[in-house]
Amino acid sequence: MNSPVRPAYARYVLALLLVVYVMNFVDRQILSILLDPIKRDLGVSDTAMGLLTGFAFALFYTCAGIPIARAADRGSRRGVIALGLGLWSAMTAASGLAQGFWQLAAARTLVGVGEAAGTPASQSLLADYFPPERRAAAFGFFANGIYVGTMLAFLLGGWIATHFDWRTAFLLVGLPGIPLAILVRWTVRELPRGASEAPGGDASVVPTREVLRLLLSRRTFVSLVVSGSLLALPGYAVLTWGPAFLGRVHGMDRLAIGTALGLLIGASGSAGAWLGGILSDRLGRTRPRWRLRLPALAGLASVPFALAFLHLPEAGIALAGFGAFYLLLNAYVGPTWSAVQGLVRLRMRATAMALFLFVLNLVGLGLGPLVVGGLNDLLLPRFGDGAVRWSLTLVTLLAVPGGLVLLRASETLEGDLAARDA
Repeated sequence: MNSPVRPAYARYVLALLLVVYVMNFVDRQILSILLDPIKRDLGVSDTAMGLLTGFAFALFYTCAGIPIARAADRGSRRGVIALGLGLWSAMTAASGLAQGFWQLAAARTLVGVGEAAGTPASQSLLADYFPPERRAAAFGFFANGIYVGTMLAFLLGGWIATHFDWRTAFLLVGLPGIPLAILVRWTVRELPRGASEAPGGDASVVPTREVLRLLLSRRTFVSLVVSGSLLALPGYAVLTWGPAFLGRVHGMDRLAIGTALGLLIGASGSAGAWLGGILSDRLGRTRPRWRLRLPALAGLASVPFALAFLHLPEAGIALAGFGAFYLLLNAYVGPTWSAVQGLVRLRMRATAMALFLFVLNLVGLGLGPLVVGGLNDLLLPRFGDGAVRWSLTLVTLLAVPGGLVLLRASETLEGDLAARDA
């Protein structure tokens, strides 16, 4: 079926929502490059910083996500996105004013609440701008916000912290989101539900418990939750602790870390997510299981490169290993998002994505940084500054069961898509 709007306008909306997603990850990930100076300034442990970057943020992000997604399924997704963007941008700027650990934790919690409004509502809206046969590629392009945002967080955060301080970094990256929120509110059109698909689909609002019951009856969804969590955990752990690893183990300064790691994340992460979506769409047209089989195999192939990054002695070669690891690991993002959207009816989409992200972010975003921080403190007496290497090694190995479970999801996908249509 053709797009419900002109292709140029659909691309504009996709590009604008990509910029919003970029801001989401700039404001979220800038804490990673600033982790060590904040730790020294506030006098806290690696465990406390892991809690701040991980579980404290993820808990409120995921819990707020479900009621906000219900509001998006019932009302204006455009309005939900704009309001959330304004909130998280203001709270990022406020993080630079914190005078202690708990004030910073409170500000970061509200950043999480605001960011909970972004992804489910954006994906639900994009599902109405792009038909199913082009959706994984659109979501793969949208997912570039993760990597471009993280790249900018590392580049800008490293440069600003080097020339000014960590407080200035929070202020300068937070404030631009407020005018962007106004642009979203006044230029994005709210389309009818199911506009990109065959007319006559069921667009009635369904209670959350009914959405959850339906999703749990789909074996593919359960496998997607498990595999997505196991693949996201090493991804978020490396994003958070990768800068500290390069500084502590390889002796790189903050500006060099921000530049090298930021550019690699932006290039390899974006390429992995976009190519994963495009190739999954193409292979899945005739063989639906390849929509998930391809990213599953890529996730398994990423593990040796992760080990190379963590254990090769020369920083330049190690960073090359990181680039390959991050490209392959992130091939799962667009296809899994597309699969979740395809498993449910029209006014279930934002809620389904919020329920998916609820588990994925609690495990990946919440536990990943916290587990590494706790392991760092536990292993410190034996390995010193090298403790972070072994903590990250243990966590990245979880991509192996993650890829295997995603392979299992590929075998049940076609049947569950048919059950939705029935």
